[in-house]
Amino acid sequence: MSEAMNPYAAPKAVVDDVFDNEAGVQPVKLFSARGRVGRLRYLAYNLGGYLLMVVAAVVLGFIAGALGFGKAAGVLGMLATIPYFIFIVLLSIQRSHDMGWSGWTILLALIPLVGLVWLFNPGTKGGNRFGAPPPPNTTLVKIGGLAFPVIMVVGLIAAIALPAYQGYTQRAKAAQVVKP
Repeated sequence: MSEAMNPYAAPKAVVDDVFDNEAGVQPVKLFSARGRVGRLRYLAYNLGGYLLMVVAAVVLGFIAGALGFGKAAGVLGMLATIPYFIFIVLLSIQRSHDMGWSGWTILLALIPLVGLVWLFNPGTKGGNRFGAPPPPNTTLVKIGGLAFPVIMVVGLIAAIALPAYQGYTQRAKAAQVVKP
């Protein structure tokens, strides 16, 4: 019995790879759970998405307030967080893929401080089961990625310094009232 006639023989088919090896890198897909994204691009896109979300929330809140829906302005402003949340989930899945992990590992980021792994763990060199490596970072990505920790540190310092300054000014005003 020949192999072509054997119904129990393994199928023979030509299978292509998921990505083009000749290209060397794969394009970035912002709103997709497929592909890979590096650490610096992850930070830069997080910052860009966050800034867009803040602007959208302010605009929606302002429009609601101008139309006389003052009590609903906060709720409408919060609607801007829904697309941002979806964007961050998809971006985190791509970051997990860059490290060679399944997208489901982003659930580990819900554990405090575990999410820092996505920032400090380097991606796999070359291609992995999720595709070719991400493209090299552009200058704008480098600026945005490095601006993210700077903005975070400035925000933490402001969150500590502003209440302390307000307390100082209240004590100074109280001291001036008492001295006459």
